[in-house]
Amino acid sequence: MPTERPRTTADKHDRILDAAIDVFAEKGFHHARISDIAAKAEVADGTIYLYFRNKDDVLITIFEEKMGVLIEGLKLVLEGVDDPLERIRTFARYHFKQVQDHEALAEVLQIELRLSNKFLKEYRPTQLWEYLNVFAGIVRDGQERGVIRQVDTFSSMWAFFGALDEIAMQWVLANKERKQRFSLDGSAEAVADIFVRGMAVDPSSLTAVPLHPSILNPLEPL
Repeated sequence: MPTERPRTTADKHDRILDAAIDVFAEKGFHHARISDIAAKAEVADGTIYLYFRNKDDVLITIFEEKMGVLIEGLKLVLEGVDDPLERIRTFARYHFKQVQDHEALAEVLQIELRLSNKFLKEYRPTQLWEYLNVFAGIVRDGQERGVIRQVDTFSSMWAFFGALDEIAMQWVLANKERKQRFSLDGSAEAVADIFVRGMAVDPSSLTAVPLHPSILNPLEPL
């Protein structure tokens, strides 16, 4: 059992969550043990239970806290973008950049989170709704300004997130060699272009976005 080093309460909390992300990504949620997380975080096993009720609680806390950070970052990058259509492009770029820059966390949120019965059946993901509502706000603003046509906000925000989520899932599932050929940057431009052109009042006025040469289906053989 590791010997605990003196740490502040906040520091231990954060180290446990960061350790859990690595352990869940490496071993999978169901195969990971509390003792694995404790060893990675360099704390005693019992320390985990001072902060979290059980393994599901650790996983849900990862979702809540990391989604909070994701939302703050998204709002920050959108602050300097006035055009609603360009904000949609910025949203897509930001989403895929976070997936690419935080691969272990992306794997936990894309795959392991879906394996928690507690999350799927009992938890209300208010942070996800807040993330989606950022897109809904962009759509409403674009409609008020006459650049986005009258589309159903609820359907459009879920369709947009669904496209981002599924492509992120395929990237996470791809092996290292396929990831090198699978451009998330290109995918961001492609997804954004589909929605921008589909919702724009005057799509003919938009500049065409060239298809990135390394966009591919990661399930296809190399």
